This record gives sequence, C-alpha cells and structure tokens, in this order.
Amino acid sequence: MQDPIDLLRTSLEEQFQRSTDQLAELTVRSRQRSRGGYDHDTLAALIASARQAVSDTAHALRRMAEGSYGSCERCTADIALQRLEILPHARFCVPCQRRQTG
Repeated sequence: MQDPIDLLRTSLEEQFQRSTDQLAELTVRSRQRSRGGYDHDTLAALIASARQAVSDTAHALRRMAEGSYGSCERCTADIALQRLEILPHARFCVPCQRRQTG
C-alpha cells in the first residue's frame, strides 16, 4: 500500500501542473482582442483564482520538501489526514482555520 503522503504529493504535483497550464492559457486569452470570449471581470477573476491555486499548491509542495507538511502553521499540531485528503494544500488544523476565518 502506498504512503498517504506520497499520494498527496502526486495529487499536489498534478494540481500544480493543471493550475499552471490554466494560468498560462488564461494569460494568453487576456492578450487576445476578444479575451477568448470572456468578459474582462470574469477573466480577471479566473486569472486571480489560478494564481492563488498555483501559490497554494507550490507552498504545500515546499512544506513537503522542508518536512513541515501536515503540521498546522499556527499551533504546529498535526493536520488530520482526512483534511489533507480533501484539501491537500491546507495550512491550518480545523480549530486554527476556524479562528483564522472567524
């Protein structure tokens, strides 16, 4: 059976590639006169979302390389594997995330 962290690494690497490809495609469309059929605001929102996904995923991969992946950035407690499976780029455990957004 494969290590869950290895599976998450593979998932993050695939997500990073998808997000990077999407950002490149949207950037090309933003330079087209017709913006690839998107209105300005929609295209800007899609680009911002793709940039955030690239950033979040790169940050998670960097934490993996440093050995801090799976630890809450606020309290250093372990982040539950179930949370990481749902949100592989999670930076905080659930209680700290609630405090962060609450």
